[in-house]
Amino acid sequence: MTRHFRIGQIVPSSNTTMETEIPAMLLGRQQIRPEERFTFHSSRMRMKKVVKEELAAMDAESDRCAVELSDARVDVLGYACLVAIMAMGPGYHRVSQARLTQRTEENGGAAPVITSAGALVDALKVIDAKRIVVVAPYMKPLTELVVDYIRREGHEVLDYRALEIPDNLDVGRHDAARLPEIVKSLRYREADAIVLSACVQMPSLPAIPYVEAMTGKPVITAAVSTTYAMLKALHLEPVVPGAGALLSGAYA
Repeated sequence: MTRHFRIGQIVPSSNTTMETEIPAMLLGRQQIRPEERFTFHSSRMRMKKVVKEELAAMDAESDRCAVELSDARVDVLGYACLVAIMAMGPGYHRVSQARLTQRTEENGGAAPVITSAGALVDALKVIDAKRIVVVAPYMKPLTELVVDYIRREGHEVLDYRALEIPDNLDVGRHDAARLPEIVKSLRYREADAIVLSACVQMPSLPAIPYVEAMTGKPVITAAVSTTYAMLKALHLEPVVPGAGALLSGAYA
C-alpha cells in the first residue's frame, strides 16, 4: 500500500535551496522505499539580506506560515532558516518549535514543527560529535552567533569558516564544489564531525560523499539534519542514499 506524506516548509522568501535539497533527499529515498510518496508545500517569510534586523522581522512571520501550512494539513513542518533561530538567543529553537506546533494545533491541523537549528544541534548529539568544525555562509558576526549557539548546546567548535556572503540569493548560488577545499583549511583532523553547511540555503548535498571520503569524518548539514528530524517525526526509518553518515541507516 502506498503511503503519502505532505512536507510543509517555512521558507525565507529569497531561499532557493531548501525546496531543492530536501525534496532531492526524500525523492531519492523513494528509490529504496517505493511504497512512500512525498509532496512539498511552502509558505514564505520576507527576507533578502542576511542581517540580524531582517532575520528578526522574518521570524515574526513564522506563525502565519505555520497556520497557512496547517490549512493544507501537512504531516510535518520544517522551518528553513538556521541563523534566524540562532540569532534570537540560546535555546530559541525549543521556543519556536513549541509555539509553531501550537499554532498548527489551534488551527485544527496539528503537526510537529522542526527547525533546522534544532535539527542540527540534535543531529550532533545523535552522532555523538563533541568536537566539530563548521562552514557557514554568513558574515562573521552572525557566524559567531551560530558558533556560540552550538557551543551552548554542549559541543566544542574547534574551527569555523565564515564565507561572508551578505545577500541570501548569492548564498544559494555558492558552488558546492568549493566546499572540499574550504574544509581542507580547517582543523578537521581533530574533530568528531564536520558541519559542511550551517545553513539550508547554502548548497552542499553533492559535496557530502566527497568530503566524507576525503576526511574520514561524518559530515552533516542543516538540510540533512532537517531531513533526518522530519523522517523521525513521521515515524519513518531515517535513511536516504547518498546523503552522508547521518542518513546512512547507522543512526536509525
